[in-house]
Amino acid sequence: QVQLVESGGGLAQAGGSLRLSCGSSRNTLSNYAMGWFRQAPGKEREFVAGIDWSGGATYYTDSVKGRFTISRDNAKNTVDLQMNSLKPEDAAVYYCAVDHYNSGTRHGRYDYWGRGTQVTVSS
Repeated sequence: QVQLVESGGGLAQAGGSLRLSCGSSRNTLSNYAMGWFRQAPGKEREFVAGIDWSGGATYYTDSVKGRFTISRDNAKNTVDLQMNSLKPEDAAVYYCAVDHYNSGTRHGRYDYWGRGTQVTVSS
């Protein structure tokens, strides 16, 4: 069982930035490809970004390309999502998860969801 904890959410103005972090006190995240997802009210959870176990390959949904950056620090045991140029449509609860297929792509099989962190963007 992998336990994940997301942090770093909050309120940002449109055009602003936030940095989300995903960590685990029980598990070594460097063993896994990871993904960030988000879910806005009334919408399905969607893939935002993913990263392979080494950090050498990253993947993004089109709407965040050029604005968001996923990275991992295996020494700190974290996977981060730097979000720049935020838009009101980025507002959602953001979750990290482990990819059982170990790919980090949107086609992975994700599990061990954290509780999420709320991102609010004011226009």
